[in-house]
Amino acid sequence: MELQKQIQIRRQKGQEIAKTGRVKMDGKKWVVPSQSSNRYYEVILGLGTSKCTCPDNTERQMKCKHIFAVEITVSKTIDSKGNVTITETKKVYVQDWHNYTLAQNQEGRLFRELLKDLVENVEEPIRTGAGRPSVPLKEALFCAIEKVYSMQSSRRAYSLYLEDAKKQQISKAPNYNVINILLNDAEVRPILYRLLQITAMPLKSVETQFAIDSTGFRTTQFSQYCKEKHNTKREHSWVKAHLCVGVKTNIVTDVEITEENGADSPMFIPLTEGTRSLGFNMQEVSADKAYSARANLDAVAENGGVAYIPFKVNASQHSHGGRVWNKMFYYYQMCRDEFMEHYHKRSNVETTNMAIKMKFGDCLKNKNFVSQTNELLCKLIAYNITVLINSMYELGIKLELIA
Repeated sequence: MELQKQIQIRRQKGQEIAKTGRVKMDGKKWVVPSQSSNRYYEVILGLGTSKCTCPDNTERQMKCKHIFAVEITVSKTIDSKGNVTITETKKVYVQDWHNYTLAQNQEGRLFRELLKDLVENVEEPIRTGAGRPSVPLKEALFCAIEKVYSMQSSRRAYSLYLEDAKKQQISKAPNYNVINILLNDAEVRPILYRLLQITAMPLKSVETQFAIDSTGFRTTQFSQYCKEKHNTKREHSWVKAHLCVGVKTNIVTDVEITEENGADSPMFIPLTEGTRSLGFNMQEVSADKAYSARANLDAVAENGGVAYIPFKVNASQHSHGGRVWNKMFYYYQMCRDEFMEHYHKRSNVETTNMAIKMKFGDCLKNKNFVSQTNELLCKLIAYNITVLINSMYELGIKLELIA
């Protein structure tokens, strides 16, 4: 049974390598990449046995994952004379294009419907004093998030508000400056943060593996022009978003926003605690070496999960590292390929960062940190709603957003 289990593990790893599409034929041999380094191994397929230059095959005489990867990549036929013909199998990506197309076609309509449901139960602040009635908070939030979704300026977005009023999604189109005032209000931040959490909660039954990383959003569009034209040393200023995302749907489950020099590692525990507070079962968390700290590993382990964070070059196994640190350090050293399979799920957070910037821009238009933070939260809310729309069609998720 133990031997069969080892063979099954190697076959699964071979499937992962084959999926990368990096298994190439070079003359009579196949070149297969290592999962844990930049090395390549050479595989020669035989009628009875195949050979690989990796230690697993040369030293243990076991059929290694690299041989499995080649066998999965190719098809082999033998004619009546014993001649062997090897044909490389084309890699096929499985994509539910029908439901994906439906989601994209309906996104504009569904976005506004879901956004209206999201803000519907936002509690209105108590008005004090006389004067003209203010724009309801839920309608101002609706317009602010819609403006970010459309990537239009405050003035040009006014036409969207007029259309929303005609469709009775809001009672009246607000003045463009109302949205600017809203985004400059520090008390709006916790409300937007809560709305972001609500957009992630429908995927609690789907996401059990998560990835954490940070990315920067620039806050000026003209500084590079000034640098070139006026020969100044002025550079972009940045706002840093520390994100926790689910690796299956790339939904943003939690965020910490800091100024450009905000450290990464201290954000790990708040992000995992925030995600867990929503009811997510965090079985795995992946992050890069910047998050390598004993406290981060312990925080995930204490709640029944495993953190796959590579160790820095100067890291070592010692008595002060703690039980979890030493256990993961040993696993990292002795089972590097298996460890890296889990760790590479971290690439999903990089995909999420790119998707947000490609769809909603990598520049924040507001001028101070408070308004920039609120604008960034609006971007993330808009992004999460688009993820939910895709999940409705591709995963059959039923949505209920209650603020």
